[in-house]
Amino acid sequence: MSLALIFPGQGSQAVGMGRDLAEAFPAARAVFQEVDDALGQKLSHIMWEGPQETLTLTENAQPALMAHSMAVIRVLEMEKGLNIAEQVAFVAGHSLGEYSALAAAGAFTIGDAARLLKLRGQSMQKAVPVGQGAMAALLGVGLDVARKIAADAAQGDVCDIANDNEPTQVVLSGHKTAIDRVPEVGKAYGLRRAIPLPVSAPFHCRLLQPAADAMAEALAKVEVRRPVVPVIANVLAAPISDPDEIKRRLVEQVTGTVRWRECVLAMASAGVTTLIEVGSGRVLTGLAGRIDKSLKTQAVGTPADVEASGALLV
Repeated sequence: MSLALIFPGQGSQAVGMGRDLAEAFPAARAVFQEVDDALGQKLSHIMWEGPQETLTLTENAQPALMAHSMAVIRVLEMEKGLNIAEQVAFVAGHSLGEYSALAAAGAFTIGDAARLLKLRGQSMQKAVPVGQGAMAALLGVGLDVARKIAADAAQGDVCDIANDNEPTQVVLSGHKTAIDRVPEVGKAYGLRRAIPLPVSAPFHCRLLQPAADAMAEALAKVEVRRPVVPVIANVLAAPISDPDEIKRRLVEQVTGTVRWRECVLAMASAGVTTLIEVGSGRVLTGLAGRIDKSLKTQAVGTPADVEASGALLV
């Protein structure tokens, strides 16, 4: 099979996300209700009505993005006959999107995924006092150079590779003091620009170990089933299916690098020719085009996108 499904991470949320799906399809409405019930809050109202700053809170954005992705999956199953086990080679997600991917492949229930992501967002936020951590996207350099910049900028602080997104975009994460040194340090390495990211915590770095511990405890209490297709794990850039390993890699992912560039290359080298980005936004579609220009891509997040997806699911 040449098709893989990919699921977006934080930053792709927007007020109004999924509302048109809910209005058009009962299957989508059922997903949003299931998430609201699981969390004991009207997350769907925040998704559709805002305000943006409430939706952007990590504890809301993470389950919201999963909810939108799973609403799309259920609609594709009902309206287009999507059968992931028979039509899809791999699933993969960027950071929190890995939970969406696992839910789509049947490893998690939607309710469990929502509760885990709520906790993940809360524990990430609590791990580092506001103002002490930061993240920055490096433009114009690849992973090897980014590692050198991070090492030079650290100066005793934490400065880790958070995301390897595409050949010329790497994200660093750590102490704000270290991240603030990155633009000056990077000049010697040909860094074009370092863009500070508007995040509430320094994701995917060693400072988030308390959040990793919280997720280890939570995942130990949740049933994880074997997914119907392998998931490409963020921290390995390789397929996994064993439930115990899935839990272990999700814990590692909290502090580890999201190896997204390698994840996409791994799927392409395994014969994937088409990627469908499922849910909110088109961030991963854009990244895929810069990782491997031979890949066909399509983002599916609206009723119109659902209609346009039919040819790819044949």
